[in-house]
Amino acid sequence: MWSSGRRALHDLLCQSSVRSFSLTPTQNTVVVERWWQVPLSKVGSPPRLHPRRHRIYKLVEDTKHSPKEKMELILTQTVPKLGGRGDTVFVKKSVGRNKLLPQGLAVYPSPENKQLFAEELKLLHEGKPEDRIQTRTGQLTVEFLKRSKLNIMKVPCAEFQLVKEVVCRQFLKKLGVVVPPQALSLPFEPIKELGDYWCEVTVNGIDRVRIPMSLVPYEDPSASYQRQLKAQRQLQAAADTLEAADEEAAVLKTVSDVAGESEAGDDTESQVSEASGSAGASGVEETASTQTTQGTTAPPSDSPKK
Repeated sequence: MWSSGRRALHDLLCQSSVRSFSLTPTQNTVVVERWWQVPLSKVGSPPRLHPRRHRIYKLVEDTKHSPKEKMELILTQTVPKLGGRGDTVFVKKSVGRNKLLPQGLAVYPSPENKQLFAEELKLLHEGKPEDRIQTRTGQLTVEFLKRSKLNIMKVPCAEFQLVKEVVCRQFLKKLGVVVPPQALSLPFEPIKELGDYWCEVTVNGIDRVRIPMSLVPYEDPSASYQRQLKAQRQLQAAADTLEAADEEAAVLKTVSDVAGESEAGDDTESQVSEASGSAGASGVEETASTQTTQGTTAPPSDSPKK
C-alpha cells in the first residue's frame, strides 16, 4: 500500500496539465519594513506584536524596477562599435549571452583570462615589431589619417618656421588627433616657403601613414567667413531664380494648353454650324425641286366645274 504522500506525488506527476517551468513568472525580490517599530521585549521572551499595527509594511526597494546590471566580458576579436581584442567591455546580458559568448567573440573575465590577455598586451607593446598587431583604435586612426589633409596658414611674420611642434599643434587643432613629436617626420626641417609638402605619422610604432600637407598664406578668418556667406547667398539667389523660372514655364504651359482647348472648341462649333447650314440649303433646294416637278406633271384642266 502506498502512503498518502507517495500517492499525492504520483497523482501530481500523472496530470497532463502540469505547468511548464518556462511559463512560470519571474520571481523578484521586494524589500519592506514595518511601518510601526516593534518595542523591545524582555530577555528570553518573544516580542509582543500588535495584531493589526505591526502587520503594516512600507516598500523600501523593488528589484523589478531597479536598473539592470551589465555583463563584463573580454573581447577575443575586434567587434565593430564595441572594441578590439583584449578590451574589457560592459554589455547587456542578452547581447553577451546570445551573441558574443556563443560566437566566440568574448570570454568571461576570469583571473586566468585576465592574465592571458595582459601578457598578450604586454607582448604587443614590448615585443618585436613584426610580432605586434595594431589595435582597434589604431586601425581607426590609420583609416582616418589616410583620408585626411592638413592645411597650415603661414603667420605673417618674417621669423615663422614650420617645425614638428607646430605641425603637432595643427594636427590637434584641425584634425583632433594627438601626435607626439617623436611619431612625426617631415621631409626637411624647418619649412619656410609656401607650397605642398607631406609628413609621416607612425601609429603605435607599427603603421606609418603619409599625409599631404600644404602651407598656405595667412587669411583673415572674418574675410573668409564673409566670402562663404556671399557664396551661400549667391547659391540661394540662383536657386530662387531657377525656381521662379520653372514656375513661370509651368504657368505658360497651362495657359497654352487652355488656349489650344478653346480653339479646338471654336473649330468644332464652326464645323457644326456649317454642316447645319448646308443641310438647310439642301432642304430648300429639295422643296423647290419637288414643287417644280408637281407643276410640270399636273397641267391645269380647262373644263369648267359642273
